Amino acid sequence: MTPPDPQPTPAVRLDRALGLAVAAASILVIAVPLLVVRYPPMTDLPFHAAQSAVFAHHGDPSWHFAEQFVRQPFAVPYMALFAVTAALMLVLPAVAATKLAAAVLLALLPAGLAVLLRGMKKSPLLGAFGLLAVWGPLTHMAFLNFVGALGLFAGAVGVTLEAVDRPTTARKVALSALLLAIFFTHVFRFPFAIAGVVGAAVIAGVARRSLRATLASIAPTIVAPIAVFGAWIVVRPRTIQASPGPLSLHLERLRELGCLTGSFRDPGERVALWIAGAALAAYVAIAIVGRARAATPPVAAEDARARRAARLVAMACAIASLLAYLVLPLSVGSWWYVYPREATAAAFLALALLPDLPRAPALRAIGVALALAASVPTTVVVARNYAAFDDQTRDFDALVARLPQAPRLAYLVFDHDGSTRTISPFTHLPAWVQAQKGGWLSFHFDHFGSAPASYRPRAPGDRDVPPPTPDAWEWRPDAFVIDDERGRFFDWFLVRAKESPARVFAADPAVALVDRAGLWWLYRRAEAPAAEAAP
Repeated sequence: MTPPDPQPTPAVRLDRALGLAVAAASILVIAVPLLVVRYPPMTDLPFHAAQSAVFAHHGDPSWHFAEQFVRQPFAVPYMALFAVTAALMLVLPAVAATKLAAAVLLALLPAGLAVLLRGMKKSPLLGAFGLLAVWGPLTHMAFLNFVGALGLFAGAVGVTLEAVDRPTTARKVALSALLLAIFFTHVFRFPFAIAGVVGAAVIAGVARRSLRATLASIAPTIVAPIAVFGAWIVVRPRTIQASPGPLSLHLERLRELGCLTGSFRDPGERVALWIAGAALAAYVAIAIVGRARAATPPVAAEDARARRAARLVAMACAIASLLAYLVLPLSVGSWWYVYPREATAAAFLALALLPDLPRAPALRAIGVALALAASVPTTVVVARNYAAFDDQTRDFDALVARLPQAPRLAYLVFDHDGSTRTISPFTHLPAWVQAQKGGWLSFHFDHFGSAPASYRPRAPGDRDVPPPTPDAWEWRPDAFVIDDERGRFFDWFLVRAKESPARVFAADPAVALVDRAGLWWLYRRAEAPAAEAAP
């Protein structure tokens, strides 16, 4: 007869209850800003949705993607967001699928931090502090693959520390899977991950006085991911082969750390940052008090060295990201906003250096409450500003409903007013049309050749692939000419402007106004398919 399982101790029951609270709060922090708005004002999100639709509907002739795009998921492996979104688009509307996929990648931040903390012999409940990084500037610009890869990076380092401690097959497989996930999420984060894993193995191996055995155990685990990366180096397109160029130290960037905030024209954003800082300080005070009051159980010398090594690993990862912030350029080829991203990486990884939760039940519960409370003010500010954006997109939706399936759509955004975002969320908003209806767009990220789906080579007079656009064309609607090759390619024209844009189309009498809603104007070429013909 099998003996009954022992009853969990009060400490275990408390941690389980706190774990449920952290999970529920994490869902709310991530979900609420996405639920209060139809189109989140994340600058690049509409094109991420459009790119995902290319993968979801490439084989459907009514979307007209196969004649435009060639898919290259290995050559340009920024696939995590697009793969998850495309899969969800098979069962959900495009907007809902995109927001759910975004939530999945954002959830990797607290989850990855929790795994790193567990590898450091700390409570994974402190992963709740990872929610502080969820609604930062990178998210509002929709750099979601980078954000997700950052969480995966923390998880990979945490699993490495656990594998050094006890090298089970499950942990080795998990480490390989995490490294491959980083490769297919944000390939330029992969070298950081390999360096972090190897560095963690070396530091932990030295601390345990078993460096040779540790490296022998970890090496086979990283062979396959490195081989995949090596194969990618051979086949990657020329468009993402750019070198960062000569590197130099820019200490003046320490004065630019305000890039960790400033996504909205809302003073509440900075207030929320100060409240988060106060919550962090209060937690540190609680942890110090808890440590002073608690009787510290004896720790074996080897375990003590392992804990010090884990702290050194986390510190090295944070410092490496800070150094990257100080030396990397602003752009590398078509990869833009390079060095500011590392400020978020450094701040996020530094959270692993927080002292562990106190063991006293009351202080432990207070510590978790502070970790959760730290992210609430920012979430409220983001939700408030996101909800306000909904009023600016209802008119847009009304005109999108007038478009047929797979329109040849040129879009021009003359007016960017109406949003609290510091970077316009209107610039790429019409890409939601392609995400929901397919068809063609006058501007597309795929022209850069650095996306997992790229335009096919274009022949002169081609009616399948839109004419290319010059750099920054999407920001210069005045450069559009209705009677040149680009203007003649399109049949539908969506414009955002305060005044009538009739002058833009005056040279072509076949183009006439269909409807206007607020600041949005919809024009149609006479021979264009009518909206009523859409299935």
